[in-house]
Amino acid sequence: MEKTFSGKTVLLTAGPTYEAIDPVRFIGNHSTGKMGFALAECFAARGANVKLVAGPTNLKPTHTSIAVTPVTSADEMYAAVQKLASDADIWVFAAAVADYKPKAASLKKIKKSGDELTIELVKNVDIAAALGKLKKEHQFSVGFALETDNENTNAQEKLKKKNLDMIVLNSLNDPGAGFKHDTNKITIIEPETTTAFELKQKTEVAQDIVNLIWERTHA
Repeated sequence: MEKTFSGKTVLLTAGPTYEAIDPVRFIGNHSTGKMGFALAECFAARGANVKLVAGPTNLKPTHTSIAVTPVTSADEMYAAVQKLASDADIWVFAAAVADYKPKAASLKKIKKSGDELTIELVKNVDIAAALGKLKKEHQFSVGFALETDNENTNAQEKLKKKNLDMIVLNSLNDPGAGFKHDTNKITIIEPETTTAFELKQKTEVAQDIVNLIWERTHA
């Protein structure tokens, strides 16, 4: 049987978010968006209509069924996702959203003075958790977790807290996995089962993830 997503809409987030400190500086992370864009291409190749909300990245999609909404900050990503979520059958939160943002961004460049600079940070909205409260019965939600310790325990907690059907765990302890690599090594955690994969190219990892999503949504 062909594993197609024809007629399905997939909402996907990818890349980092940048949280402004002033017009010149920001708080960000090392995410390149490669994993999220690989997933978008894979879903589109299988017939899905893909809505990709992408943080700052140099990547461009090649498939015509991928519609990109470019955003910069976590708040912008959340606003974009809120608009698209209700019409999507599958949600995949692959973006590395900044956990915190400056409480107040300066409208002017902060001048260098003194040996220390204190910036007050406030928590960003947890996009996957916020959407999890609105998830309908027919919708399938997938999150990502990048961990460095207590990996499985932390991922299991996120699975429940965010009302996810599946969470893709990356460990920064695995060589070749995580940010800035073309490869990744994942473990997919579900409420009743865990599936571990070997280190692979991110394009192959995307196929593994999409295959398992297809199996769960077409069972």
